[in-house]
Amino acid sequence: MVSTVFGSLAILGYLTALSLMLWSLRRALVSGAEWVQPGRLGHLLLGGLAIVLHGAAIVGPDTPATGTNFSFLNALSLVTLSVNAILLLAALLRPVDKLWIITFPLAAAILLLKILLPEETRVVQDHSWQMTVHIFSSLLAYSFLNIAAIQAVLLAVQDRCLRSRHPDGYLVRSLPSLQSMETLMFQLIGAGLLLLTVSLVTGFVFLENMFAQHLAHKTVLSLLAWLVFAILLLGRLRYGWRGQIAIRWTLGGFVALMLAYFGSKMVLELILNRV
Repeated sequence: MVSTVFGSLAILGYLTALSLMLWSLRRALVSGAEWVQPGRLGHLLLGGLAIVLHGAAIVGPDTPATGTNFSFLNALSLVTLSVNAILLLAALLRPVDKLWIITFPLAAAILLLKILLPEETRVVQDHSWQMTVHIFSSLLAYSFLNIAAIQAVLLAVQDRCLRSRHPDGYLVRSLPSLQSMETLMFQLIGAGLLLLTVSLVTGFVFLENMFAQHLAHKTVLSLLAWLVFAILLLGRLRYGWRGQIAIRWTLGGFVALMLAYFGSKMVLELILNRV
């Protein structure tokens, strides 16, 4: 019940912050002013409050005493919480909070599904520090690469608008330069790849069999995602890959990772009813 209350308040906070962000963005662009205080400060504070409430909904009093619930929707909710929290911290230095226009509605929708569709609690039984490192490096890797994928989508939209010489839309017109957007995307990919490497190494070292029947597809897809992102960074460093090539490789790697993390989890839990 407590988680439901916190979740409902988080949904309200996300939608209110999103509305304020869109309003202040539109106002700034119409007037030709910079998107600064007080409008930006308002949605940052509201967004931060929504993130805190979201966290309370996941790890509040209703959390199982044996650990965090990693059921399908709860794991999705945990990822959106992590993504929004990372963006909040990064927004203190760079204008990445505009990505909340995508991540806030997504977080609110998943929280709503959690409230409407209660799931069976699924808690990881292994509480060792090795498993903790593996789980949270996986979570952070997915979160960073998720943000990079969103950045790639915005880059594609921005590039298309600039090529057609019709930079319509408040969001596109407010984005930094293509070069700045692209640089940030590669920084996110670098951090995500490092964390994904930690996740895979700890999995192979500390888990009994990463190619067991119920883990094989997840392991193969995760390795494929790692390979795609590694080739992309190598191509960037050696051949200067950018633009559409970088966007396609980023989205391809993220799709593989998404299938590894949540495609397999959905099949195991919702179809096969296994942990």
